[in-house]
Amino acid sequence: MYQILLTVLLVLSVITVVVIFLQPAKNQSSNVFDASSGALFERTKARGFEAVMQRLTAILVLLWMLVAVGLVIISSK
Repeated sequence: MYQILLTVLLVLSVITVVVIFLQPAKNQSSNVFDASSGALFERTKARGFEAVMQRLTAILVLLWMLVAVGLVIISSK
């Protein structure tokens, strides 16, 4: 059981990294230090592909955390 959870954790880690890299950039890095960028801290609601990627990332991270906690519980016995 431990080996299966460890393999699942590794697969979830790789998938999570890929999903994070696939997310579209919200702003250009050159605008981060520009004082004229008033929209830098505004929150806009994600739509379409961006919304799906955010939800998928959240679900993958939640699953990753659950598997990691399961591994800790199994390894402590």
